[in-house]
Amino acid sequence: MNAVADRLERHQVVLYLVAIVVGLLVGLSAPGAGPGLARGIDPVLGALLYVTFLQVPASALLRAVRDVRFLGSVVLVNFVAVPVVVAVLFLFAPADQAVQIGILLVLLCPCVDYVIVFSGLAGGDSRRLLAATPVLLLLQFLTLPVFLFVFLGSDLVDVVDVQPFISAFVKLIVIPLALAWLTQWWSSRHRSGEQFSGVVSAAMVPLMMAVLGLVVASQVPAIDDGFGSVFRVVPIYVVFLVVMPIVGLLVGRLFALDVPARRSVVFSGATRNSLVVLPLALALPAGFELAAAVVVTQTLVEVIGMVIYVRVVPMLVPAR
Repeated sequence: MNAVADRLERHQVVLYLVAIVVGLLVGLSAPGAGPGLARGIDPVLGALLYVTFLQVPASALLRAVRDVRFLGSVVLVNFVAVPVVVAVLFLFAPADQAVQIGILLVLLCPCVDYVIVFSGLAGGDSRRLLAATPVLLLLQFLTLPVFLFVFLGSDLVDVVDVQPFISAFVKLIVIPLALAWLTQWWSSRHRSGEQFSGVVSAAMVPLMMAVLGLVVASQVPAIDDGFGSVFRVVPIYVVFLVVMPIVGLLVGRLFALDVPARRSVVFSGATRNSLVVLPLALALPAGFELAAAVVVTQTLVEVIGMVIYVRVVPMLVPAR
């Protein structure tokens, strides 16, 4: 089992790209399967976050909260700097309200899953970033409604329902985190729990592949139907990926972080939480189907960007 898990981890970036390609092929060849595939996103994503949280001991979460410099840097980047960058880019967003909501949903929320993978591949401090994950998740669900109101004004009341935010928070944070801590307790006291944790932890890469494949396959028909509008957001996502490393570098220096931590801050600021916010986009009322397609488009752009980041970030933040 360990050998298989190690092999999956060594080739995970290629496997993620394969999952996306397979998702594209399935979505284009069987567009009618989209709604059924979309229903599988939440449970698989919940399982992925459970496995992610399982690798964060409760004590590590407490240490992350006390690691003021690192936690302060990722909070500053994601909840102060990113909204400013998004406000500028939003000026160039298409007038379509569904597209605008999709852009805001995906760009205002920091990633909590494969950012850990790509950061680690670039020599970042994955453990500290992993420990900060629950904090980042909680903050984004608290701040996202506020940011949406600021950007969209009174239109928010008519378009975005608060209920999906609450539901997603319970399903994607509270339940997976509680189950992870229960599993850790079981693992610390019983051999069977330790073995179970080892087997479940090895499922990280397959679960990520499943989530990426389901997301792309279920949403490709919507992208295809609104290709013109969706394609216009690609330059916004590209500029975001170009600007955010500069912001991350400046904040990392401001907080006098070490090299691995600075690399992690760069990745945290640049990667977005498209997989977790997608259910929110899918819960929007009729007429706003393009919002989900806009979110998925960001995933496609970002995965390509992360492959480039793995090579470029170590050059931007060289080891001393």
